[in-house]
Amino acid sequence: MKKKPVVVKVNDKFQKNYHYLLIEEEGKNFDEEFQPELTPAQMLELGVFGGRYLNDCQNEFPQSWFKKAKLSLEKKDLRLNFFGVDASQPLAVWQKKGWIYHEDPRGWFQWYCRYFMGRRLPDEDKRQIKRWKAIRRHIGQIKKNCLKGDLACRIKQRQALLHWAYDSRKI
Repeated sequence: MKKKPVVVKVNDKFQKNYHYLLIEEEGKNFDEEFQPELTPAQMLELGVFGGRYLNDCQNEFPQSWFKKAKLSLEKKDLRLNFFGVDASQPLAVWQKKGWIYHEDPRGWFQWYCRYFMGRRLPDEDKRQIKRWKAIRRHIGQIKKNCLKGDLACRIKQRQALLHWAYDSRKI
């Protein structure tokens, strides 16, 4: 049985008077090709994006996601990243390359958070899942060049994988 759609209204630094529908149960009914290893809450708790993600829009997402989140209200703090390194490009680079979808102006992680909550946008979901699958190439590089469980090997790639919901601690 399908969930009764819920309207989410967004008014934050990046979006004004934006709304979307949640049509699936939170964390369920993902595309069969999309099997992330980490939930948004787990990613935030581990430490991603230098703590500078979702700071001005927490009311859009479940408060439970932020109970153990490593956040920085001031500026990016790489010490908050699980591997302590910068594995992100500035948003301006993502915009210039055309990787930002207008309904998710913060990028892939915003899309994933909304998808996880139950929003579905078939064409955009397909595009983002394709991008998510492409990041797997970093897993191959870690496996090829590192001993299993050596978390000090290729830490920038490992941090980048965390940003894409792959649990690089297990490689």
